[in-house]
Amino acid sequence: GNLNKHLLQHTKMQFKCDECSKSFSQKAYLDSHLLVHTEEKEFKCDECSKSFSQKAYLNFHLLSHKEKPFKCFICDKSFTQQSHLNAHLILHSNERPFKCSLCNSSFSQKSNLRIHWRMHSNEKPYKCSLCTKSFSQKSSLNTHTRLHSTEKPFKCTFCNKSFSLKSYLKTHLPLHSNEKPFNNEEEFKCSFCNKSFNQKSNLTKHLRVHNNDKPFKCRVCGKSFTQTSNHNTHLRIHSGR
Repeated sequence: GNLNKHLLQHTKMQFKCDECSKSFSQKAYLDSHLLVHTEEKEFKCDECSKSFSQKAYLNFHLLSHKEKPFKCFICDKSFTQQSHLNAHLILHSNERPFKCSLCNSSFSQKSNLRIHWRMHSNEKPYKCSLCTKSFSQKSSLNTHTRLHSTEKPFKCTFCNKSFSLKSYLKTHLPLHSNEKPFNNEEEFKCSFCNKSFNQKSNLTKHLRVHNNDKPFKCRVCGKSFTQTSNHNTHLRIHSGR
């Protein structure tokens, strides 16, 4: 049996994957590999909602629901296997045993080195199903996918505007640099007409209507305005725009 397995290693790798061009010596190996691309996950965990493409992966996962006898003496985290504890312990030290052969980068975990390698090889295995873009990391694909959806999880605490990406929210926030965060229960009410505003600055602008305060004066004709936007619109009359 072992001899037959060994001889297979010398035979032609005739079973080729159409998705990624990987080759295998047996059809069974190819069939097992294809599940990676189809993401068919027929083996479901009864303990939680997770599912897996192969039974071996499910069996390995089931250990996470059992006793975790291997405890970290630094942070008290527990693990089902000694190898997992050993990998975790590296995070507490400055040890970076996994070195990149193409540059000076080194990593505490082998998985991080694999991700780093994609930068050199330009490998982008995570493809967007909605456009032609692909990514080297799954987290980058997840971030990108939000651009195609209506999901906007990043909410501004000042004006309740929502954004699909955190970077968009960061760009937006400087607009509120002199304002307090917006509280849904807090309203700024006009004492003259009971109109309400969600920002104090908007109430201040509105009050100029009641007290006839017109601080924005046209230098050309002397006309005054309550708001700078109205003043700017008026200036176009003189400029011919």
